[in-house]
Amino acid sequence: MVVRWGDVEVARTRRTVLVLETAHPPSVYLPWPDVARHLLEPAAGSSFCERKGPAQYWNLVQGDRQLPRVAWSYPQPLAGAQALADCVSFYPAGLDCRVDGAAVTPQPGGLYGGWITPEYVGPFKGGPGSAAW
Repeated sequence: MVVRWGDVEVARTRRTVLVLETAHPPSVYLPWPDVARHLLEPAAGSSFCERKGPAQYWNLVQGDRQLPRVAWSYPQPLAGAQALADCVSFYPAGLDCRVDGAAVTPQPGGLYGGWITPEYVGPFKGGPGSAAW
């Protein structure tokens, strides 16, 4: 898995945690040691997932460039989600994310962080009319 922001490599790893939720493509969590953490700064705001716990959001920053709230993590996940404690996930919109060389398509809707690669076939939550799924 590779995450690039323009010509900057943000992350590269062979170790991931995939989270599968109903009607979603996988969310991909990358271990912090495999991420260029110096490019991330905490973003304002937070949220709470009833299954994973309190989420922290991250901005990508390099010089004058910023991609706000492009990543999230669960530094203190709930029981059952402990594998996410030392990981971060990226919204693929605005980034070049690849899995084994295949380009990732962002999950529709902008709210969700699923990574769609060629082997995943929808429909996926996030598109028009899917709010009640």
